[in-house]
Amino acid sequence: MDQDQLRPRIRAGDPDAFAALFDAHARVIHRHAARVTGDPSLADDVVSLTFLEAWRLRAKVAPEGESLRPWLFGIAVNVLRNSARAARRYQAALARIPACEHVPDLADGVVERSADAEELAAAHRALARLRRPEREVFTLVVWAGLDYAAAAEALGVPIGTLRSRLSRARRKLRDLMAQERQPSPPRRQPRADRLPAVRQEREKSS
Repeated sequence: MDQDQLRPRIRAGDPDAFAALFDAHARVIHRHAARVTGDPSLADDVVSLTFLEAWRLRAKVAPEGESLRPWLFGIAVNVLRNSARAARRYQAALARIPACEHVPDLADGVVERSADAEELAAAHRALARLRRPEREVFTLVVWAGLDYAAAAEALGVPIGTLRSRLSRARRKLRDLMAQERQPSPPRRQPRADRLPAVRQEREKSS
C-alpha cells in the first residue's frame, strides 16, 4: 500500500490499512523485541502492545511522511521500557473496545529465534551493563537495522545525540563482550590422594 494513501487511512482508523501496517512491520518489531528481551513469548506481548498502542494513537500519525516504521519502533521502545504499565493499559484498552469494532489479529508474526543462543546470552549480559539510552540506540541501529534518522525519530533525539550514544555503546560493548567471552576458571578439584581424607572430614562434621 502506498505511503501517501496509508497515513491518511491509518489516521482515519481504516482497519484494512492498519492490517497492512501490521503485516509490513510486525515481524521486524517481534525480532527486535525477542533480541532485547531474550524471550520470544514476551516478544509476542510486546508486538501486541505496540500495535494496540499504535491503534490507540493513530490520530497522531503525521498526515505526510515516509515509512511508519520509526513511529512503531518508538512505541515499541516505550513498551519495552515499562512493560508492566503497558500491560495494564492494554487490558484497559481491550475492555473499552466495543464488540463490533474490528481490530486486526495481533497473535501472528512469530519469527525465528537466534541461531546462537550462547552468543545472544552473552550480548544480553553485556548490554545490561550499558546505560539505558546507549542500550536503546545500539539495539535499534545494530540489531533492528534502523538508519540514524529513523532511530533518532523513534527515540525522539537529535541525530548528533544518537551518534554520540552509539559511539559510546560500541566502545563499551567491545570491552564488555570480550569479558563475557572469557571462560570461567575451572573449579579446583581435590587431588586423588586426598579424596579419602576429604570424605573422613565430611563424615566427622556430619
